Amino acid sequence: MHDPPGRDAMIVRQALRKDLLNLETATEVICSRTSSQIQVFKQHYYAKYGVHLEHDIELRASGDHKKLLLAYVSTPRYEGREVDRAMAEKDAKALYKAGEKRWGTDEKTFIRVFCERSAAHLTAVDSPLSRHAIKNETSGQFEHALKTILQCSENPAKHFAKLWGHNDSALIRVIVTRTEIDMQYIKAEYRKEYKKTLNDAVN
Repeated sequence: MHDPPGRDAMIVRQALRKDLLNLETATEVICSRTSSQIQVFKQHYYAKYGVHLEHDIELRASGDHKKLLLAYVSTPRYEGREVDRAMAEKDAKALYKAGEKRWGTDEKTFIRVFCERSAAHLTAVDSPLSRHAIKNETSGQFEHALKTILQCSENPAKHFAKLWGHNDSALIRVIVTRTEIDMQYIKAEYRKEYKKTLNDAVN
């Protein structure tokens, strides 16, 4: 039986295989983990498969999505709850300017803020304007990555509860990867979201 980092490594490795490529799954696992969790599962990844996670991302992902994933797995992030409100306000304005207030989108700003800032900081940055910019100015796996990071910075359990409702493979993945971490909170969020228990969904 794999421990959580080992399971993450296995799931991401399978998702990044050329013949089974599933960038949505790889993105969901990577972008829902904390900086310290990523560093541990990167070690497992290399120990088990003999290649660095960054190498497989480089091979399989592309464009801004690839740039974001590479930055996200290699950048240490503060994991405390303290927030510099002035910096959060500055970042919120920068994201607005990077999306809504310019022709085209400044993806570098999104990547910098989402990959360098703490979960607490991103929660402070979040606003209807930033969500609108992500929805309207980004797309595809890049958009999926940004949304996953933002949702997990605010309420990981709610993110996984919603993910659980999508399909059977997502359901199994959540059970496998979150049982030892925050399953009780996911169950509560699932009941709140869907007005039924997880047992009802599984049975």
